[in-house]
Amino acid sequence: MSLSSLREYLDKNDIQYGVITHSPAFTAQGIAALVHVPGQELAKSVVVKLDGELALAILPASVRIDLTSLEEETNCKRAELASEEEFRDEFPECELGAMPPFGNLYGFKVYADESLARDKEIVFNACSHRELIRMSWADFERLARPKIIQFAARHSAEAA
Repeated sequence: MSLSSLREYLDKNDIQYGVITHSPAFTAQGIAALVHVPGQELAKSVVVKLDGELALAILPASVRIDLTSLEEETNCKRAELASEEEFRDEFPECELGAMPPFGNLYGFKVYADESLARDKEIVFNACSHRELIRMSWADFERLARPKIIQFAARHSAEAA
């Protein structure tokens, strides 16, 4: 999915959104600093494997994923980060690491950390390391239908 395809999807669903263009950046925290968006508001998409099945975990850029919490919240036996090789071909037209949080468009289950639901807006990568989309959380939730659970590490010692 390219930015134009993502925009077409949002337009088709009557979503109000904004596009933020920035110079290339490759980490969620780096992007947040570059565009002056709080790390809590910028969502990053992390591809995980839950009992071997690929899924998308969406959490604030300012925190790390707690795989133990993810296992508990999803009732799976093993949660692990997917390697780039395992998901490289799953997101056509997206730059590696710049996947939007719409795993549902790719046949993946979507899990969002509950802390994202506290904000009125969500900002996320729009298939490249140069563009972001800003939209309402309510619209994102309606389209992506994430299961909202708690899996962001609250302390760095808990982070995987």
